[in-house]
Amino acid sequence: MNIVFIGTGGGRVNLVRQKRLTGGFKINSKSAYIHVDPGPGALIYSWKFKQNPLGLDAIVVSHNHLDHCNDASLMAEAMTRYGFKKRGILIGSKYAIKGKNEDKAVTSYHQSKIKEVYVGIPGKKKKFKTERGFFEMEFIKSKHDEPTAFGFKLKLEGKTIGYTGDTEIYKGIGKNYKGCDVLIANCLKPEDDGIPDHLKTEDVIEILKTAKPKMCILNHLGFSMIKAGPAPQAKKIQKESGIPTFAPKDGQKFNFS
Repeated sequence: MNIVFIGTGGGRVNLVRQKRLTGGFKINSKSAYIHVDPGPGALIYSWKFKQNPLGLDAIVVSHNHLDHCNDASLMAEAMTRYGFKKRGILIGSKYAIKGKNEDKAVTSYHQSKIKEVYVGIPGKKKKFKTERGFFEMEFIKSKHDEPTAFGFKLKLEGKTIGYTGDTEIYKGIGKNYKGCDVLIANCLKPEDDGIPDHLKTEDVIEILKTAKPKMCILNHLGFSMIKAGPAPQAKKIQKESGIPTFAPKDGQKFNFS
């Protein structure tokens, strides 16, 4: 099993300037190939990093913002073998799947080509069957300006991968992510900038002290985080939380032993 970061960047400024790519990440295992939050560049850079989108079993869209969903319909077209085979699973927030004011992350046409479409609701759990095996997702509360957004804990082949999605810190968030082998934390900024809805370095430290995953990976880095240096921020988080913390580069792969 491994996780490949198709793009480690996020946020409005980086979304346009592309200092870090915004293609989300892919989880590869014997049971499922899952692409999470396929933002701009997900399709192109999947090919560049040798991650064949035609082999996808599932696509996850944590919320209906461009840096998380811009390429979702493209990836759905690939997963359904150019739209010719009804297959695969689409998991998304309510706004991503059903839309708001008819604004959907994945078009109705592409949803019609997918075998299973599921709206993730925080507090719920769901087991999914793929052509290769099974995986289970527990949907976790996110405090974000897309009100139907979620994070998750994914149980796959005896491992648990947590993903905060985009959220600001809230009471109990650390407890929600207990039991993870790895927690992927969307850490947009190194310090408070007066803008809510996203985590900063100190927030990640606070979460890790309670959640205590075996490892933390920083993701969805905003422009200010990129300028500050993700590696020094990861070192600070590791020192203060006691949890091994990494800040991958675009295209980097993490293997599970």
